[in-house]
Amino acid sequence: MKTNFTFQNPTKLIFGKGTIANLAQELPKDEKILVTYGGGSVKQNGVYKQVLQALQGFNYIEFWGIEPNPTVETLRKAIALGKQEKVTYILAVGGGSVIDGTKLISSAIPYDGDAWELVLKPAKIGKMLPFASVLTLPATGSEMNCGAVISNAEKQEKYAFYSSFPQFSVLDPLVTFSLPDFQIACGIADTFIHVLEQYLTVPDESPLMDRWSEGIMQTLIELAPKVTADKTNYEAMAEFMLCATMALNGFTAMGVTEDWATHLIGHEITALQDITHGQTLAIVLIGVMKVLRKQKRAKLLQFGARVFHIVEGTEEQRIDTTIVATEQFFRSIGLATKLHELNIGAETIQAIKDRFLKRGTHLGECGNVDGMLTEEILNECL
Repeated sequence: MKTNFTFQNPTKLIFGKGTIANLAQELPKDEKILVTYGGGSVKQNGVYKQVLQALQGFNYIEFWGIEPNPTVETLRKAIALGKQEKVTYILAVGGGSVIDGTKLISSAIPYDGDAWELVLKPAKIGKMLPFASVLTLPATGSEMNCGAVISNAEKQEKYAFYSSFPQFSVLDPLVTFSLPDFQIACGIADTFIHVLEQYLTVPDESPLMDRWSEGIMQTLIELAPKVTADKTNYEAMAEFMLCATMALNGFTAMGVTEDWATHLIGHEITALQDITHGQTLAIVLIGVMKVLRKQKRAKLLQFGARVFHIVEGTEEQRIDTTIVATEQFFRSIGLATKLHELNIGAETIQAIKDRFLKRGTHLGECGNVDGMLTEEILNECL
C-alpha cells in the first residue's frame, strides 16, 4: 500500500427479497418524510405499493418527476416543497438519478440560497437532512456513497456533487426484473467503468485493491450474458446489483490513485446531447485506453491478463487485444462504442474541447487530460 488514506462508509445495506418492508422498522417514526420518486415506473413494477404499505402510520409527502441526469430545475421544485412542508427526513425511491437528486435536496432544504450554488461550491453546504434510499436500478453506486451528478438544463452543464451518505439503503433484486434491456446494459457498463477508473492507473499500489477490482470486473463479464438472457434470474441480478454497489462505495479506492477522465468527459456528452450516462462511458473509455496506452501500459497489460486472460503475443499486441476485448464486451450487451453511431460528430467534440480549455480542466491520474488531449480522445471515438 503506497498511499495513506482515511476510509469511512456509514451506510447500512439491507439486501434481498422482500426487504422493502423493512422501511417500517428502519425509518424514524417522529420525522416528517419527503419521499422522492422518478417518472412513475415504480407504480408498474410493484415497488410503490410496497413502499406505501411500509409507510403506513408515517407522516410523509411525495415528490414525483426526478428525471435521469437530474436537473437543478426539477430539484428546486422538490426543495421548495420540502421547505414549505418543513420536512425533516427524505426517502429516495428509484435509481441513481433519484438518489443523486435527493442528495442535493437534503443539502439545499436547510440552505438559504439557490441549490446550484451548492453544486458549484460544496463548501457552502451546512446542515443536511438525513435520508435513505430504496434502489430500483443498479448502476451508479449512489445508494452507498456520498457522490451525485447534477445537471443544469438551462446552461447545458453537468457536474459531480458531494454531500452525505444515505443512512441506509434497501436493495431488493426482484425490483430489477422489469428494467428495460438498455438500462441494464448501461448499468453494467457504468459499474465496470467505475471499477476501471480506480484500477487502470498506477501499477503496484495495492495488490489487494487490484484483486478486488479484478474480481468485480470478472464477475460482471460472467454475469452479463446471464442477465441479458434472462432478467428474472434472481441470482444473476442479485450479484449484478451488489457489484454495482461495491464498485463505487469507496472500497476499491483505498490507497490507490484514481482517474475519472472517462466519466467527466462522458458528463459533457450527456449535458450537450442528452445521451444516457453509461452509454457515453462505453464510448469514451475506448478512446482513453487508446490515447493513454503508454501512460497506462502496465495496468493495461495486467487488466488484459487477469480479467480477459490475454497472455499471448508481444506487449503491444496484448494491449491491442485488451482494448478490442473491452469494446467487444460493451457491444455484447448491446451498447454502441462509436460516437457516429449516436450521430455525434466534430461539433460536439469542439464544444467539449472549448469548455475544458475555458475552465482550465486537467483530468486523469496524471492531470494531463486537458482540452487538447480530450479532443484527441474523442476523435478516436468517432
